[in-house]
Amino acid sequence: MINNWIGLLISYLYAGGLLIIGEVLHRQLHISNDLTRKVVHVGAGMWIFGVLSLFDSWQFGVIPFATFIVLNYVFFRIKLFKGIDSDTASMGTVYFAISITILSIALWRPEGPIDHAPAVVAGVMAMTWGDALAALIGKRYGRHTYTINGGTRSYEGSAVMFVVSLIVIALSLTLLPGSELTPYADLPNGSALVIATVLGATVATVVEAVSPHGTDNLTVPICVTLVAMIAG
Repeated sequence: MINNWIGLLISYLYAGGLLIIGEVLHRQLHISNDLTRKVVHVGAGMWIFGVLSLFDSWQFGVIPFATFIVLNYVFFRIKLFKGIDSDTASMGTVYFAISITILSIALWRPEGPIDHAPAVVAGVMAMTWGDALAALIGKRYGRHTYTINGGTRSYEGSAVMFVVSLIVIALSLTLLPGSELTPYADLPNGSALVIATVLGATVATVVEAVSPHGTDNLTVPICVTLVAMIAG
């Protein structure tokens, strides 16, 4: 139990450090909040590995992300952190915290006997890296655009979303099962792994493209996780 309390302290210190880094990058180094928001987004998503390593109880492990559902909403409403919440920003940070919390409560069981954490990580990583790189590269190099549900994206960005999702889903489903982070998770067999990876990346790309402003932070992790869990 003491380790879990220490895990909570470390989680909040980490989150606070991310917010400070975002503000320093934006206010002091004058980096656009589009970029600083993605830096914080990636840092927040990657903390799922911190949660897996620090907590031996899912009931404790979900607390940091659950807490930030409320905190991120407050930050969004009052625009306290300009590095992540500009006047045109969506509630993506809130949705991201909601999706990770829901998936962790439903599927993460570090004590066994069956743990679906690798599928959860696959969904979170598809959103963490796929969306971030798709947005940054698509905005810089995207020349061919399309509009769905009021959101304009580029084919170049969607291609990046697919490729990056393919990579992170494969890594999550291959490296995590049976590791110290998820010892009770089963490794999918070869054909199931390929199906889960390709189908998961396809779903990630399509869902990200059709989700209205910011809601992809909710829909992508959940949909990819379900695909990875069922297909794998």
